[in-house]
Amino acid sequence: MSLLHPDARLVDAVTGDVLGGAALTAEVAAVTAALAGLTPGVVFARMSTDAAAVTRYLGTWDAARPVALLDPALPGRTLADLVDRFAPAVVLGLDARPAVGEAEKAVAEAPEGYREIGHPVLGRLWERETPPEFPPHPDLGVLLATSGSTGDPKLVRLSRSAVLANTAAIVDALGITGAEVAASTLPFFYSFGMSVLNSHLSAGATVLLESGGLTARPFWTAVNAYGVTSLACVPYQYEMLRRLRFDPAKYPTLRTLTQAGGRLRPELVADFHQRMAAVGGRLFVMYGQTEAAPRLTTLPAGRLADKIGSVGPAVPGGALSVRLEDGSETTEPGVTGEIWYRGPNVMLGYAETAADLALGDEQGGVLRTGDLGRLDEDGYLYISGRLKRFGKVFGVRLNLDDIEAMLRDRGPAAVVSGDDKVVVWLEGADEETARGTATDLAERLNLHWSGFDIRATDALPLLPNGKIDYRTLEAAS
Repeated sequence: MSLLHPDARLVDAVTGDVLGGAALTAEVAAVTAALAGLTPGVVFARMSTDAAAVTRYLGTWDAARPVALLDPALPGRTLADLVDRFAPAVVLGLDARPAVGEAEKAVAEAPEGYREIGHPVLGRLWERETPPEFPPHPDLGVLLATSGSTGDPKLVRLSRSAVLANTAAIVDALGITGAEVAASTLPFFYSFGMSVLNSHLSAGATVLLESGGLTARPFWTAVNAYGVTSLACVPYQYEMLRRLRFDPAKYPTLRTLTQAGGRLRPELVADFHQRMAAVGGRLFVMYGQTEAAPRLTTLPAGRLADKIGSVGPAVPGGALSVRLEDGSETTEPGVTGEIWYRGPNVMLGYAETAADLALGDEQGGVLRTGDLGRLDEDGYLYISGRLKRFGKVFGVRLNLDDIEAMLRDRGPAAVVSGDDKVVVWLEGADEETARGTATDLAERLNLHWSGFDIRATDALPLLPNGKIDYRTLEAAS
């Protein structure tokens, strides 16, 4: 089944070019036909925010070839390492450009065993000279990296049916129709960005391709010029919107905000709910993981006011439960444990090598999220932190997410574990704020203030998906 509705459109915010209907269908079909003449197997695609990248992705999907969506800002050496590990048959988008504001990284020469081609339809690409040793599993649809552009990421193996199931569930939960116009506020190689793309194109809606970002004036000009109806943002972007004094009344067509990609502070949920409600709009709070293709829950906008702090019930077709330390599972209200999810959108498993791409379903439709939470009497989920986000101070085990929650009134903050200390990174903190923060945490947690190392930063480091880059902070701590 295709991800592309016949009425879907792509609009380039810079040029105003529109690609839709029969013309878009034809370009996607041309990609599908071109791939038929290349080495069979997995396709790697560098996903910039432009129509060429989107048509390559859709055409690869229609060719029933698994596609890994990659950050175009990956250094050439990193891309070559991934190719060496996973032995894709084809690498597309070698001329893809990273988003505005990101350093462009040179792509290396074709690795050993590959030839470089300047294809008339597909552009510059690498083709494997021989078929891969391990043909991909026939159910495999999309591969997404687990850790942005840093580290040594595993790939999440999503089946075609999982991607389609979650796409349909989100169209249903958000009521997406062909009248919607979604702006590309998130990169398409990030699972939330991919989901926005999939759900709108499959519903026959329009996707506005704009890579400048929320802080750039041309972005907001484009919102009005092209009648954008919805924005999808992660928590850090909502922090930015508040600093920008976002007023939805300035954008008459904008009536829907969606949020996922981490926990949004309850006061910001209430704030943006009120801003949107004042103009007859909606805010949807969601919870997702790449391993679920990616969205697990949606809090209906109509229930948000009386469910502040919740991320809602499971998406259509899914089910939530809480697993306790004794191994039992429950849906009993108020019981806290690890959140488990069951649904048709759960991944097949992870891949760390090329051989793993041939594996089938290792999850059985069950996702152990690694997050802690509880359900209420209506089946609405409340997340309290990560199962493994802990540190020790003077032998006392502390939940780092709980400490971050204590710091909400101090602005953007990130907490990591140091050498018998908790290291707190605060944006824009001065010396007085640092001392006060250490004293406050010591009093609240009944520990000596020297167990808290408070550090100032101009801006918290972020992964390409907008989440805090804890690995970089840990390395600097």
